[in-house]
Amino acid sequence: MADRNSIFSLLFIYSLLFFFIFPTILFANNEHQQQRQQREEFNEELLLKPLPDRKVLAHFNFESTLNISSSFNGASHLHLFPKSLFQLILVWCCDDVQALDMVHKFRIKELELSFTQGRWNYERWGGFDPISSKNAKPPGVELWAIFDAPSSQVDVLWKNLTHTLSGLFCASINFLESSTSYSAPEWGFRASSGYLRYGTLPREAVCTENLTPWLKLLPCRDKAGLSELMDRPSIYRGFYHSQRLHLVSSGFSSDDFSSEIQLDQTLTVVLKPQSQGLKSSAKQPNWSFSSIFGRTVNKRCILAQSSNMYLQLDRSLVHILKDKGIHHDDAGSASIVTNPVFELSSSPDKVITEVGDLPTEEPSILYLFFLEKHVDDKPFDFALTWKLPVVWSCSQAPLLANRFLMGSGNERGAIVITLKSVDNIQRAQGSDMSEDTCNLRVNVFQVVPWYVKVYYHTLRVFVDGENQPAANVIDKMRVSPSEDKISPGSLELALKFPCRMKSATLSLDFDKGFLHIDEYPPDANQGFDIPSAVISFPNFHSSLSVAADSELPPLLSKMRTLIPAVAYTEVLLVPLTTPDFSMPYNVLTITCTVFALYFGSVLNVLRHRANEEERLLKQKAKLKGSKIHRLLRKFISRLRGNPVEEDENPSTSSSSSRAKLIFKVSVVALSAIVYQYYFT
Repeated sequence: MADRNSIFSLLFIYSLLFFFIFPTILFANNEHQQQRQQREEFNEELLLKPLPDRKVLAHFNFESTLNISSSFNGASHLHLFPKSLFQLILVWCCDDVQALDMVHKFRIKELELSFTQGRWNYERWGGFDPISSKNAKPPGVELWAIFDAPSSQVDVLWKNLTHTLSGLFCASINFLESSTSYSAPEWGFRASSGYLRYGTLPREAVCTENLTPWLKLLPCRDKAGLSELMDRPSIYRGFYHSQRLHLVSSGFSSDDFSSEIQLDQTLTVVLKPQSQGLKSSAKQPNWSFSSIFGRTVNKRCILAQSSNMYLQLDRSLVHILKDKGIHHDDAGSASIVTNPVFELSSSPDKVITEVGDLPTEEPSILYLFFLEKHVDDKPFDFALTWKLPVVWSCSQAPLLANRFLMGSGNERGAIVITLKSVDNIQRAQGSDMSEDTCNLRVNVFQVVPWYVKVYYHTLRVFVDGENQPAANVIDKMRVSPSEDKISPGSLELALKFPCRMKSATLSLDFDKGFLHIDEYPPDANQGFDIPSAVISFPNFHSSLSVAADSELPPLLSKMRTLIPAVAYTEVLLVPLTTPDFSMPYNVLTITCTVFALYFGSVLNVLRHRANEEERLLKQKAKLKGSKIHRLLRKFISRLRGNPVEEDENPSTSSSSSRAKLIFKVSVVALSAIVYQYYFT
């Protein structure tokens, strides 16, 4: 009996193991198979950079990568990559229960969306480095996408894309669906292998409603890792902030594919630390995470493969430090943590020095901090303390671009773009050199709304104050004239200037159009926006040349790539002729008042009973005609010293009131007739 019980107990244990452990093994095997079919990776990085004008640049970079093999099942679960953006590119259609076919939803090869508040200061914050060339964006919303689809479907895909992004990021991106709001540049904006669409909303207000959906795309959101530093009040108090989303997909085909989707989320913020405890106004302000962000990093995001922080020192700043005897050869050197110029709260884990041919400048320096080594014991609150005043400057693009309006009145005006030289040495590095000539090449891309009617034949180019023939300056030109209420106008210019040029000016004349009253925005008197012009320098490529390494962090790998120098001009505000929006209100009110008086009086006359008033007057006369009442009235009048009132004839009062009523009705009717024939 005991043996039989032991056998039953063993069978029971084996059955439990079979029903509970075997499905777990199958599930683990399925998960392992899915991980082999799809490889996901997430990295987070933060770059801090002191600026010459007593501010600090903070650049957050979050990279999500999804590699899909040919045996990938569409029903698989995504662990790190945001599913909403994955569905933005692809949609899975079930034609069979056992097989799923992939089709393109929006056919996007590359997409970039940015929300920006403020304007990048190219003169003080630099314009010839990877951060400014790629992350300095125009105010408002900028959206561009490259489609891999037939030309007849591109506009429909663009319209659906704007509506989808508008819902994802709680913004008015759907306003870009109209053909009057976007353009199709060919080469002036950027080179592309597909159909490019470009649109901007300069007046779009950027707020936390746009940042919150952006943070929800991160695996750890703002609960852990570097995203913990994104305190909303601190970010929106900054002088400039731009949140950017860049999506690239490659390797897709209709049947068999092995593809990769890469999502880059960047947040670029320029903050000014509070200058507390400064003895001299010339010294840079001391700052830390808690002083500029209001937060510290308490724990790292465990889903991130790497969490790194960098402190970058500009080339000119490194030159000053070298003159003071500060070297950056060893990451653990005491001169790095504390020296006569500044002091760091933590010792860097690695020092990365820029390499390359820089005969006239010192190489840039980056201090690398691995987050997992600094947040184990206590919150990481990195701090930089300055000891001596230091003055330096950031590297700038060869030309500083500005734009403004000329003319007065509501009839016509002119758009003027000025280009001023910066440094002859930098210009020579990116120019076309030959035995006889040296040319500096500049591309200009300008989009103008349809109600600003530009005369492109009035284009004039002045070099150092002298008017130049178009053939001597313009290398290539593409004009897309605007159509009223259909499409905006666009201008793409490829210019070449002599290297010794000090300044250049481009001007275009335009007329101001008229809009229908329904086309005016609620704040029409504020003016209408002309989007920023894009100025690019195709022969000037900014990069951070660091030594190639198999374990190079993602941010440094991107900064090693050559990026053409790009600058955005100011947004122009054009006042147009606006109607008096209060006049319709005034006309409606006076018309309604006149008609109310007229119809009220007419209805009163029509519904009035002629004998009713006489009957009421007779009843009152009978009451007043009694002897006792007359005696009392005479007695009271004599006591007061008033003359005795004689009784009125009822028929006389009735006829007088009827005459007054007829006179009022006649006056109102006559007023309505005069207004109808002479004022409408």
